[in-house]
Amino acid sequence: MIVSHLLRGSALAALASLLAAAPAHAQDSGQPVAEAQPEAEQRANEILVTGEIFFRNRTADTNPVLSYDLEYFQKFEPVSVGEMLKRVPGATFTSDVLEYDQVQFRGLPGGFTNVLINGRRAPGGESDGSFFVDRIPAELVERIEIVRAPRPDQPSDGIAGTLNVVTKEAASFEGGFLKAGALLNTRDGVIRPSGALAYAGKIDAATDYWVALNYQKRRNPKKKVSYRFDDEATTDDKRFPGDPAQSNYVTDPEFNNFEAQSDTRDGTDFSGNAEITREFASGGRIRLNGLFVDTDRKETEVSQTYDGADLDYEELATQVEDINQRTWSVGADLRLPLGGFELGVAAGWNAYKENTDAVEISEEFPDPAETDESSIDIDDKEWTGTIYGAFGPDGGVKVKIGSDLLFKTRDGLNDGTFLSGSFRIREDRYSPYVRLSYEAGPLSIDGGVRYEITRRKIAAESLPGAVSYDDELLNPSLSLRYAAGAGQFRASVARTIRRPDYDLLSPVTDEGPGDDDVTTGNPSLRNQRAWGVDVGYEHRIGGSGIAGVNFFYRDISDLIELVSLGENPDNDDGRAFIPQNVGDGKAWGVEFDLSAPLTLFGMPDTGIFANYTYLDSETTDPFTGEKRRFNNQPRHVYNLGVIHNLRSAGVSFGTTISGRSAATESNFDETVRLRYDPDLEAFVEKRFGQNFVVRLSAQNLLDRVKYEDFRKYDGDSLEEILENRAAGDLDEYEIEREHSGPLVQLTLRAAF
Repeated sequence: MIVSHLLRGSALAALASLLAAAPAHAQDSGQPVAEAQPEAEQRANEILVTGEIFFRNRTADTNPVLSYDLEYFQKFEPVSVGEMLKRVPGATFTSDVLEYDQVQFRGLPGGFTNVLINGRRAPGGESDGSFFVDRIPAELVERIEIVRAPRPDQPSDGIAGTLNVVTKEAASFEGGFLKAGALLNTRDGVIRPSGALAYAGKIDAATDYWVALNYQKRRNPKKKVSYRFDDEATTDDKRFPGDPAQSNYVTDPEFNNFEAQSDTRDGTDFSGNAEITREFASGGRIRLNGLFVDTDRKETEVSQTYDGADLDYEELATQVEDINQRTWSVGADLRLPLGGFELGVAAGWNAYKENTDAVEISEEFPDPAETDESSIDIDDKEWTGTIYGAFGPDGGVKVKIGSDLLFKTRDGLNDGTFLSGSFRIREDRYSPYVRLSYEAGPLSIDGGVRYEITRRKIAAESLPGAVSYDDELLNPSLSLRYAAGAGQFRASVARTIRRPDYDLLSPVTDEGPGDDDVTTGNPSLRNQRAWGVDVGYEHRIGGSGIAGVNFFYRDISDLIELVSLGENPDNDDGRAFIPQNVGDGKAWGVEFDLSAPLTLFGMPDTGIFANYTYLDSETTDPFTGEKRRFNNQPRHVYNLGVIHNLRSAGVSFGTTISGRSAATESNFDETVRLRYDPDLEAFVEKRFGQNFVVRLSAQNLLDRVKYEDFRKYDGDSLEEILENRAAGDLDEYEIEREHSGPLVQLTLRAAF
């Protein structure tokens, strides 16, 4: 099966070369991660007010990297990096409709994807350390890079891959731009404004600067319905059965109750970044940059529950969350040539702070209302540093020796699956590396080793002192690239890691997974690790198009799972558990992408975009012992789009559709089947002169629905729950449907 998909993808890549009649250009110079190499400065209007269609960048990196400039996405006016990622191969989300927060590369859980901003880690608020990419405004992005396999001088985190977001750079263009926009959700008719202002210029011939501010109001008024049954339903209904009085589900003999929920997310993002770069006559450079993202969001959920076939009013529940999130990043780097030796030094400070206050009021008639208040505070700070030396002749073996440093402190309140309570984690990481690279004509070799050293201390409010843990791991990598005419073959092997979730490290004891069970965190958890292989081929089409196919495989070990320690000492009916590194798994798939103009068919002003990813995996369920796929991994992910430019009229328009197949999530007390409708987007733009463009864009035109089917099992202990699950004895079966409505955005951009 895998081989057939790979051969089919290779055939498509070869066939794609027929799309353009022009000969392929020679190899372009590569753009390594977080190092921009613009060919020449452009004016702002040459980038913003143009009918040119942009395709995936051509890179000459030895390791497999996909690079996309902002212009590849911008005609569809994405608000955030999350919306941009809908159009890249193998990127999925399991979020609510119109929410693109925790990206999952290759369908693996979010913690397996590493998110970097300008080559440095982006601290986030999630217990698995992941960063929500919907908080990075698209306006601040220069390009995004998908690193499928890392080099020795790049972080080893990211078993599924690494997303590197490169923010706007001072030397990328000269001039400024102004953006004003309005975003309308057609479901409730509320308009939210947006605006951005940026300018890049020169202080003198050797010094460039960039400064930008972005303001964005966002609103997502979702509607959700849940039909609950005492056993599996035998009836079916339309895609969104919003009116229970007209629903077939209410007539089902197992029907129990119905819940209607409105979930409105109303927020404001204010962000900015700045950079100043000075080039030296010797070829060196010093650069200072900074970034901030300020997010204020209010989530209001109102749920009404109706009981039985008569739909008797039973309960009203209201939950309001005020979420405040702050991200700061400041960095500096120096590159200094010293004869045949290059010295590099970098330092940075990153911080993330979150405060969430939640109030839930529940009125279950005829009982009086109950109020529950909670608060979450997270304070995450990181100091980073890098030093390296590089030397070696052109055409010979080049050597780079260096080390990355990270000193991290995280104070917070656990909000994980099994454990809760306040804690502090202090973690020091030292990552010395040696990288060797060699080029001989069409052949490039890049390899070496990275030594990950971790020193960790954990303190919790329930512990008399801190608990320490040390971990060391050698991560080798090797990449080969062979450029043959218009094509290039790549092969990579690398060892990568995923660090433990914060809530599982804290050595506190709390109830779970069953009511009679207890789970204690384990500060001695090791990094989960994987050996990965990527083998791919890219073909350059005409002057700008490109097609590629890539096969990947990951052999993952030391997965973290709950292990029983025996009887709960405080309750004979329950068990005591601790997370340990005892699991393993594997994931594999084929990724195909194409972006090219239709020159062969006499339509050079029409560009097509397509990608398809086939995914599969296998792991052992830690509770049932059964073999299954990783949670929420779809089998298929796809995107297809077209853009056409009418040069004489100064008009462009296009559309794109993306989607994924169904997936399953298995927890100890429930299984969930998840599906989504496809997402259809479109835009039309009109250019006025050389400095103005007006663009009307829309997304979610099919009013996509999120479908979830829950099979829930109950019991006082884990053993009892698993016995009921094995016997198929359902406690509840739930059908949940959610939608939001199409979004329409009007944007004016002016270049100066």
